[in-house]
Amino acid sequence: MNMTDKSKNIVDNCRFCWMCRHVCPIGNATGLERNTARARAFGVSLVARGATELSELSDNIYECSLCGACTNNCVTGFDPKVFVREVKREIVLEGLAPAYITDLLMKHAESGNIYGAEVPGELGALACESADTVLFAGLDAWAKTPECVLSAMKLLSSSGRKVGLVTGDSGFALHFLTGETDESREAALACSKTLMAYKTVVVYDPCDLALMKHEWREWGIGTPECISFNEYLLSLVRSGALKVKKGNTEYMLQDSFAYARELDDCKSGRELIDSVGTVRDMLLIGKEANLAGHLVMAEYMPAVIEAVAKMRWRDAGNMGGENIVTECPQEYAALKATCPEGCRVLSVEEMLLENM
Repeated sequence: MNMTDKSKNIVDNCRFCWMCRHVCPIGNATGLERNTARARAFGVSLVARGATELSELSDNIYECSLCGACTNNCVTGFDPKVFVREVKREIVLEGLAPAYITDLLMKHAESGNIYGAEVPGELGALACESADTVLFAGLDAWAKTPECVLSAMKLLSSSGRKVGLVTGDSGFALHFLTGETDESREAALACSKTLMAYKTVVVYDPCDLALMKHEWREWGIGTPECISFNEYLLSLVRSGALKVKKGNTEYMLQDSFAYARELDDCKSGRELIDSVGTVRDMLLIGKEANLAGHLVMAEYMPAVIEAVAKMRWRDAGNMGGENIVTECPQEYAALKATCPEGCRVLSVEEMLLENM
């Protein structure tokens, strides 16, 4: 198995503090030791030493959400996501991917995306090639939560600014499934060619934005002038273009791991809440936030992702929260599907729209 020295160092230099055991959302949902970052690293080490076959490890590698909770809490200062992505690439290149992963990759080959989805007609009707500023809705957003994209466009329209809509695939899903491969880079390049035609790109999903700011640049792919959806909304609220009203409703923010840990932004969502109501934080917030959902993993581990979402509702309930505000389609979909009676899930744009 081919691994970089960086990955080998991460695999072999654990101090056995076991913090990853306590913070992994998948491990906490399954209760399995194999789902800790250290246990996964130990398995990779066995493969690297020839003590077991890579095929024995493939299922376990795909049980990692790459949310970065282990990285954030690693006292050794290492990033387990690095070796997980490298091993995924090796699994795919050696033809050892589990059948459920192969099925998703086949859908991509046949339809252009892993869900085999087509852009909903109501979103296609909002496309505007003449706009200088566009909202980019990535695959998870338009394929799985089109209602949120429609709400986002309705909100932006109310600001009086001309903002078009571009739907596409940043390469996030393929990168998650295959690591750095020609296929994931090609998807990113195709998306880049489309977005570079615009002056400003407002990126709806922080997972797409994190990929653009990190992997795209590492791959030498042109990155457009882009801003996160949260930051763009804040600019509209601050300027008065979005005329929101301050009320007494308490909202809890479900921090997106991409915003909090990949983009170093734990504030914008809370500032948006503060503009219309009161922030009431749940347990485990900011950079320490637990994952609440993952649309790609829900395709092959639906019961586990459901359990992850229910655990997040437990965290909210323990702090008396009823209204959870999400920052990304992955967590909106999962929390919406598991919403307890008497509670609500709102996307950021839905929260602002109900306070105008």
